[in-house]
Amino acid sequence: MKLLNRPLIINFKNYGEASSAEKTLELARAAQEVARKLEVEVVLAPPQPSLALVCKNVDIPVISQHVDDAQEGSTTGFFVPEIAKSYGASGSLINHSEHRIEIGVIASLAKKLRALKMTSIVCARTPDEVTRISEMEPDFIAIEPPELIGSGRAVSKENPAIITDSIKAAGGKSKVICGAGITDRDDVAKAVELGSYGILVASGIIKAKSWPDKIAELAQGMKKISS
Repeated sequence: MKLLNRPLIINFKNYGEASSAEKTLELARAAQEVARKLEVEVVLAPPQPSLALVCKNVDIPVISQHVDDAQEGSTTGFFVPEIAKSYGASGSLINHSEHRIEIGVIASLAKKLRALKMTSIVCARTPDEVTRISEMEPDFIAIEPPELIGSGRAVSKENPAIITDSIKAAGGKSKVICGAGITDRDDVAKAVELGSYGILVASGIIKAKSWPDKIAELAQGMKKISS
């Protein structure tokens, strides 16, 4: 299942608050309820061990946090896209700032996901990286300055030019979304105003006191996007 619209992607990372099977499902179900109520495309990126579990228990899109450029078969320890798809994943993050890979591997994975009809979300740190990655034509490029990740200082306010410059750098070949430091509805609304097609958020939700309330708050910022 390809992502068809403009996603609010929740990256669970490996945060302890959401890493147990019970907590992972609690967060996933909270996100599903908000997605249904507000009609916003909320996408989940749970910890790898919980991927199949989450896919079986919700009907909103679920993606992998990472996939490896390896083949099915005798590739012990690698998480291959075909296996992720068999679990129900509709796509994957690629090249997150916390899991960087070589440019040639990014190109190979973007091509492989396209062939599998899975959505590719390739992360970039700068507009220059966006330019290089856009040549591979992934579905989405997520611009995330690493110094703002987990900082509570939103890229849409701290460095809005990096969003607009990244959109120009993509040249219409990929949709640009943004992340890093997103914590409230105003952060999301500002990103949308700047032209972001969606949001990639982690600690802003995972560390919140109430997951349903925080997801709903950020989703309200997304509501200003028109298809």
